[in-house]
Amino acid sequence: MPFKRNVRWWLTGLAISCVLFWWLIQPLTLDSLNLADESVNLVNGEHMFYAGGCAACHASTSDGNQPLLLTGGQALKTRFGVFYAPNISTNPENGIGNWSTLEFINAMRYGVSPQGQHYYPSFPYTSYTRMSTRDLVDLKAYLDTLPADSSQSLQHDLKFPYNHRWLLGPWKRLLLDPSPVLELDREDAELERGRYLVEGPGHCGECHTPRNMFGAMDLNAWLSGGPSPEGKGRIPDITSGPDGLGDWSKADISYFLETGIDAEFDVVGGSMVEVQENISRLSEADRNAIATYLKSVNSKP
Repeated sequence: MPFKRNVRWWLTGLAISCVLFWWLIQPLTLDSLNLADESVNLVNGEHMFYAGGCAACHASTSDGNQPLLLTGGQALKTRFGVFYAPNISTNPENGIGNWSTLEFINAMRYGVSPQGQHYYPSFPYTSYTRMSTRDLVDLKAYLDTLPADSSQSLQHDLKFPYNHRWLLGPWKRLLLDPSPVLELDREDAELERGRYLVEGPGHCGECHTPRNMFGAMDLNAWLSGGPSPEGKGRIPDITSGPDGLGDWSKADISYFLETGIDAEFDVVGGSMVEVQENISRLSEADRNAIATYLKSVNSKP
């Protein structure tokens, strides 16, 4: 009798554990979204395209600054393995041409594919999750105007156990957070706009914030720089502290974002070149807003 009772408790515990495990690994998505009032603004969609620097990772060819083919293929080498940017052109088979707006929003906010697979956070949905529905709808509409390409996306080459996507289920439940990183004065429209651009579509923290043992941004050291995610060099501190932009004025930062030239006439270099070129296409008001926000970010000890 005691043996049967123990087996029953063991089986009950196993069943509960299985249900909990299943719950943890399930993707979280929106099942529906009321888009009836979301008319498309292609100008804003293009604006978000450059704010997000989409071409920097996904464009294989360009004509000046205008991307032609969003075929992907660029490699991101990390301690977890090598990630490859996918084809996000309008090709219906190998790109995102067949995606609905809802599927696009689920990918951008929750890192989930139309097939229900978890995306790796090398795709910075950990920042894009803060984007508004308005901007995501417009961005999808703008992407739909760009050329299609049939190139197949490359498969990631990841180490064990990171090659198991189900691990991202509990990772997201623990670390995916759409709330703002910093609490600021919401009555300051310029500061609020700067926060939105930096923390959301601009995903500046993805490179300029150090990462913890789980590969997530350490928000306690927000924008304070750290080792390059690719293992070579160091990404600079862009807080307002003495090791960052403390000596820069807002005008200096805005001018740098526009021209790629700092107050000492040094020219932007490395991977920041494409970032700066994209941001230069934003409005002067948005560049000023970014500068205002960065000057509000205090360095951490």
